Amino acid sequence: MRQMIWLLLSCVWWLSALSASAQEPWNRSEVTIARIKYRGGGDWYNDPSIIPNMLAFLRAKTNLPTARNERYVELTDDALFTYPIVFLTGHGRIKFTEEEARRLRLYLTSGGFLYADDDYGMDKYFRAEMKKVFPEKKWVEIPFKHEIYHIFYSFPNGIPKIHEHDGGPGKAFGLFHEGRMVVFYTFNTNISDGWADPDVHKDPEEVRQTAFKMGTNIILYALTR
Repeated sequence: MRQMIWLLLSCVWWLSALSASAQEPWNRSEVTIARIKYRGGGDWYNDPSIIPNMLAFLRAKTNLPTARNERYVELTDDALFTYPIVFLTGHGRIKFTEEEARRLRLYLTSGGFLYADDDYGMDKYFRAEMKKVFPEKKWVEIPFKHEIYHIFYSFPNGIPKIHEHDGGPGKAFGLFHEGRMVVFYTFNTNISDGWADPDVHKDPEEVRQTAFKMGTNIILYALTR
């Protein structure tokens, strides 16, 4: 199973390297994640260490060639379509213009993937803005048997709980287009906080490793679907 994943990932990234714009400075033979720079006042830039750390873990545990740093992208940037995965997080308000919503929809229905992680406080704003993107779709809670919980590391009880927010278990939801999950959204768990430098949230190392492992599953699932 893992050999098949490596073969698929190799094909995905070589095709990406051949097709992306020559003006883009990012080396497209390397896996990277682009963080969405959104409007509305929310802290889209929250925890700058999280994606570099997640990419380093992915590089160490899977031998995938990963970039050292994340990218930033606005939804109106043409560069959006060169990234197979985009990431969104924050604590508060998010606002998409109609053009941004249209572009995000086009990106997602053209093969892109969005991972969104509520860092406590963005849930109602994120859901409202995603309604602009996919007014016809409803969130589906992801069942424990779904492949995203088993593709590399096993999470038989579904999304792990990293940080306490509202009490109760963490939740994970998806939006699907033509049978493919195009958005994975985690709520009341804050997976990406576990990717931060150890002194940021002072999480036990076991908790951080759990967060990195779930992040690995999310990224591998996105790259191979």
